Amino acid sequence: MAKHTYDLGLIGNCAFLGLIGTDTAVRWLCWPRFDSSFVFGSLLDSQKGGEYSIRPADTDAGFESHQYYMQNTNVLCTEITTADGAYRVTDFAPRFSQYERYYKPLMFIRKVELISGTPQVRVACRPVGQYGQLPLNRRRSSNHIAFLGLEEEIRLTTNIPLTYVLDEEEFVLNETKYLVLTYGAPLEAPLESTAERFLRSTIDYWRTWVKSTSISSFHQTQVIRSALALKIHQYEDTGAIIAASTTSLPEAPGSTRNWDYRYCWMRDTYYILTAFNNIGHFEEMERYFHYIANISTKVKDKYQPLYGISGTSELVEQELDLEGYLGNKPVRIGNDAYTHIQNDVYGQVLVALLPLYVDCRFLDPERQNPAKLLYEALHRIEATMDQPDAGLWEFRNLAQYHCYTYLFHWAGSHAARKVAHSLGDTEMEALATRLMHEAESRIEKCYSPEWGAYTNAIGSPHLDASTLQLIMMGYLDPTSERAHRHLEALEKELMTPEGLFYRYRHADDFGTPETTFLICSFWYVETLACVGRLDDAVREFEKLITYTNHLGLLSEDVDAKTGSQWGNFPQAYSHVGLVNAAYRIAKKLDRPTFV
Repeated sequence: MAKHTYDLGLIGNCAFLGLIGTDTAVRWLCWPRFDSSFVFGSLLDSQKGGEYSIRPADTDAGFESHQYYMQNTNVLCTEITTADGAYRVTDFAPRFSQYERYYKPLMFIRKVELISGTPQVRVACRPVGQYGQLPLNRRRSSNHIAFLGLEEEIRLTTNIPLTYVLDEEEFVLNETKYLVLTYGAPLEAPLESTAERFLRSTIDYWRTWVKSTSISSFHQTQVIRSALALKIHQYEDTGAIIAASTTSLPEAPGSTRNWDYRYCWMRDTYYILTAFNNIGHFEEMERYFHYIANISTKVKDKYQPLYGISGTSELVEQELDLEGYLGNKPVRIGNDAYTHIQNDVYGQVLVALLPLYVDCRFLDPERQNPAKLLYEALHRIEATMDQPDAGLWEFRNLAQYHCYTYLFHWAGSHAARKVAHSLGDTEMEALATRLMHEAESRIEKCYSPEWGAYTNAIGSPHLDASTLQLIMMGYLDPTSERAHRHLEALEKELMTPEGLFYRYRHADDFGTPETTFLICSFWYVETLACVGRLDDAVREFEKLITYTNHLGLLSEDVDAKTGSQWGNFPQAYSHVGLVNAAYRIAKKLDRPTFV
């Protein structure tokens, strides 16, 4: 089987995201929100997905493509070379500071420049609505085309003759052209000068943002790209951070493990905030804190494993009548995991909110009664201490007493004890201490003398990569014999010869997993660094970064045998894993940090 990679570039401005192919086609773009219907979605259906491309007029004659980012930005360039000449398409979502706030409109700008010769190009722009079920009506105006039928107007403003765009007729590119696509508020300013100003300002914004990150010299280029990708997965309006920009890209071909990841998973809160903390970006942390704190005020009976980017609790799963990526069905929107019981979320929230109360950099946590939130989370840990759950991998038909859940009961209680101490609340401190010890006793019930390691759940014979966190989070002393034996057992059972890690090897609701999970592989690297196997950690990290696409972007899953990328893309949590693993190694190497 040939190696499969996602030959796509990511653009975004913290209000929307887009994926652009190496042929200039916009394969995925949802408006007006990350979790809205696509307006361009050929990634999931070549017919119903609409089109937005600036291709060579004669694609049958063949062409070469070179796609890259402007250094230290989320501005994407695609250079196309044909027999007649070459041209460059520069794609970006404007983002910069204006009037003491960030300007991040629902505006997608494409600049088309002549490089050499007399290339002939053909522009197609056919947005759709309701996941391809709604063709939009077109209205020609003096200098723009309006696409009507959605809640707000989509408008294409361009200096390309509108007839060429409407008829999708070829034309010779002999001067720089601009295309500005907007949702809602249109561009009401000079086209060329505004597009150029927005481009300069956006480049400056991203380069300044990168300069303000604390990143060591250890594989700095890849860490910067991961940080940039992670940044634009935050929906700045609410602070939510989504798992991935796409839905229904299969974890393995034919697996039917096709899920919608355009939501915010509470279970990953700790890792995301750790990543932003590790690169010294507190603005993103604060926004995410506020999102979580807002959700905490709405919770009645239990925290859900995930929420919508606006804090929506109901994410009803539906299947759409679409072709699917490379024919992989079903295509799903929504995610039924919102109904699951995942009890690690209470500890996740406590660990995530800890810095608000103990980190001196956060002066105003904007919470009138921090004790109320902490007590509520601790009481939920207490109430669920002996309740089986779906676990972090969201088994749909299997409830167990998961080691990972108890680890976060332990870690959350540990965090709450620190806050209680800083608040002088002895009652809370006593409760948190008791729950820590109760969680510890449950974790120890997961220990298997046969394996010399901790299994995934009480009474289970199976090992699970999530238990690497026992070492990473300090439950096990990384210098201890038990930590080393636990790691060796996980290596023996879950690691491939290529150094990739499976989440687990036992069958679940959909059979036995076929592909490895990248964030588990990065957890492994972190664990190696924790236990002092630094040379191994560096070697395995350097293997993992070979699994990016041509732009340094990571998927969710990797086929160990072929090196193929699978799963939703780009996967924010894979990039989180890379950032945290690089930080852990760099800290151990004690290399200088560039700020």
